[in-house]
Order: sequence, then structure tokens, then C-alpha cells
Amino acid sequence: MQRMNTTHASSPSLDRRRTLVALGHTLGGCAAWSVLPGCSTPGAGPATVRVDDPALRAALAGAQRSAANRARDVHRHPEETLLFFGITPTLSVLELTPGGGWYTEILAPYLKPRGQFAVAHFGKEGGSEGMRRSRANFEARVARQPELYDRMRIGTLPIDGRFPDLGPDGSVDLIVTFRNVHNWLEDSSLDSKLLACQRLLKRGGVLGVVDHRAKAGTAIEAQMKSGYVTEALMEERARAAGLRLDARSEINANPRDTKDHANGVWSLPPTYAGKDVEREKFAAIGESDRFTHRYVKL
Repeated sequence: MQRMNTTHASSPSLDRRRTLVALGHTLGGCAAWSVLPGCSTPGAGPATVRVDDPALRAALAGAQRSAANRARDVHRHPEETLLFFGITPTLSVLELTPGGGWYTEILAPYLKPRGQFAVAHFGKEGGSEGMRRSRANFEARVARQPELYDRMRIGTLPIDGRFPDLGPDGSVDLIVTFRNVHNWLEDSSLDSKLLACQRLLKRGGVLGVVDHRAKAGTAIEAQMKSGYVTEALMEERARAAGLRLDARSEINANPRDTKDHANGVWSLPPTYAGKDVEREKFAAIGESDRFTHRYVKL
């Protein structure tokens, strides 16, 4: 498989851009920055993020997005989340475990003109039948829309702490993952995946993580059962892999989520694991309370 080309002579380095994010400066006099409510940089006060990106707004408004996916923006805040992670159209970006492609259909057209984009999915061989089928279905889906995905690479999730087919160590600017940490915690692959991310990222590169947030002090067994992960566990595991928490955000917080549901996080939309049992109650809560973290490779 072809490696990701990460050379962009006209784009600023990620280290430079991250410094500007922290200080709230303007890059070249053309980018707008602002303090985002609910954001903080550990030890450095409020975090600032770029808030003006016409290309990202165009991708979010694009006809490739279904009405059902657009309706979930109110819960997932994709524009604010991606800007908080520091995305720009010229970066090399990797999405881990894209699932049904909710974020993929935003990132692919956004990065296609000037950036590089890849996803890391389940392997074509090995794993469970469900994993292999998920990979095949994803590949079939993107093959039907070459105008969106012809430059997107599809690689494999880490094996023994390394990505087998997504380029050399130190070659990616930004890795993002949405609501996957709880699965990796349950299958004991979290540490290996974080180490692989640290190796693949450039120095100063960013790992952006969103996941269902457990109450502080929740036992690890309860986290694995419920699907909710504590921020402390995420930060601890990332630090052990060589990734420092650079900033956290409340962009995806939901104070209505009490996190004590019979079917864990899957009680809530869009899953509704209990089917019609208390469905109106769960619909009123909305999607889960989530933490949003930005980690940096030193």
C-alpha cells in the first residue's frame, strides 16, 4: 500500500501552529483565533483555537453528508472539535477506526485538495468475521464515491505497537479517534494503540481523542462494562506512551447524562440498546457526556 505523502512545503510546521494555538497569535495575519468556552490547557490557562476555516465549513455543508448525519452535529460538534485539535487543510491526518464513516465524510473532502488523509481500519485478514465484514463494507462504501475518496488511504490498525502499512515513524501531523477508547480498553489494546500513535506522529504532532466520560474514580471493570472511560485513565495511559495532555475541552460535554444506565452508554442514542424501554427519557438526554482531549508528542 502506498505510504502517506506528508511533505507540504507551503504549510507551517505543527510545532509552530501549536505554539500559536497556545498563545492565541495570528498565523500570517490571515487566521482568526479565539478562546473557546470550556477549553483549558493544563498549566497554561484557557486554550485558544482557530475559529475561521471556510474549507471546513464547506465540507460540513457538503451534499455528501446525509440528513441523518447532519442532525447529529448538535451532539458531536464536528467543527469546534476539529478546530480544537488544530486541523488545517494541508496536514497529514489519520483517523482511527472510522466505523460508519461519520467523520470520514467530513475529513476526506476537506483534506483532498491540499492535505493527506488515511484511515486505519480492521485488518482484511485475521480478527473476527464481524471485523472483516466491517472493513469490506467500508471499502465498498468509499469505492462508490471516488470523487470524495480516491486520495484517501485505507490502512490497518496497529499490530504489536506499530501501524503496518501507513508510513514510517514520525510521518503524520494529526491522528484523531472518536468514541473508540472504551473498546480498546475492553480488548486490552489501548496501550499498544497509543504507543503506535506516538511512533507514527511527527515530533509536536497531535492525537485528538473524544470518548464517553466516566465519573472520576470509576473502577476499571465498570468502565469496560459501561463504555464510559475516566479522563484520568486516558491521560495516564497516553502519558505512559509518550503523549502529553496539551489541552482538554468541554465541547462535547452533556450534563444531562447521569451515566448510570442499565445498558451503559449504549442505552442512549443512537444505539438505544433497551429499544423502547424508557426511550423518550434517553432521547431527551441525547448522546453521551464526552471528554475531548488534545495530546502532543514531545
